[in-house]
Amino acid sequence: MTRTIDTAPATPPRAAARRAGGSRRRPPRQAPRGRLLRRLAPWMFLAVPLVLLITFTYVPVGNMLYYSFTDWDGISPERDFTGVDNYVQIFTRPELFRVFFVSFYYLAASVVQIVIALYFATVLSFDLRFRNLFKGILFFPYLVNGVAIGFIFLYFFKDGGTLDSVLSWVGAGSDHAWLGDPTSANTSLSGVSVWRYTGLNFVLFLGAIQSIPGELYEAAQLDGASRWQQFRHIIAPGIRPVLSLSIILAISGSLSVFEIPWIMTGGSTGTTTFVIQTVKLAFQFNKTGLASAAAVVLLLIILLITWIQRRLVPDEKVDLV
Repeated sequence: MTRTIDTAPATPPRAAARRAGGSRRRPPRQAPRGRLLRRLAPWMFLAVPLVLLITFTYVPVGNMLYYSFTDWDGISPERDFTGVDNYVQIFTRPELFRVFFVSFYYLAASVVQIVIALYFATVLSFDLRFRNLFKGILFFPYLVNGVAIGFIFLYFFKDGGTLDSVLSWVGAGSDHAWLGDPTSANTSLSGVSVWRYTGLNFVLFLGAIQSIPGELYEAAQLDGASRWQQFRHIIAPGIRPVLSLSIILAISGSLSVFEIPWIMTGGSTGTTTFVIQTVKLAFQFNKTGLASAAAVVLLLIILLITWIQRRLVPDEKVDLV
């Protein structure tokens, strides 16, 4: 009887276990070129926006800073370095810095429009009839072009215009020139800004209010909370970040008003704002260096006020649930 001897080498236990459990393959290593493309992919998508941002934002800002230290007239290729003389003129010449006081009219108007927007946003956040119609009515003025608004209200406030006609219908006729003296002109122009920008604040507040969980309102109603108590303890804490943003926008917008007074009065009768004065310095009096310094001062003032506001009222995480 012949015995067959198996001369094949014995399979190691680990190899047998791998075969029994199936072979595990390591993931293929990525080529260096593939890893490089994977790292560069986000920057490739950001390349065009970054180029546009640098070209049309940071480069002009850098040029403005450079021009603010020169006496350039905007036309001549010669630019003589004058140091901080332009900045000294802005703070020492009363006629250049006095225009900042006009911004107080628009700042007061911003407070009015924030209060009005917050009131309507709170009321229309509850279940009311025709609330979508009122939302559209409140937001519509913000969609209208600023130039068109300027011409509309120019005829509205002129002598014998729409406002005088409406007042005569109710027996309160007046021959007052609404745009004829600084006080009434600035009050009228700031009133136009209230009509136009209330819709923007209204939408911001309404979105913030609607983001608050509805269960909180239901629990408050079950506990017998009134509308005022719901606003005080639920809505006001929930919209605090948006309210802070609206205040920053109101302050910066009040300091940089241009469109409405430029179209309606051209800066006459004491309605010249800081931006209108800057434009006139650059394009009417050919003092581009001084105008650039004024623009830098305005930018620094807005940044300083924003920083102070954020330090006094820091953003806190609001956790209502």
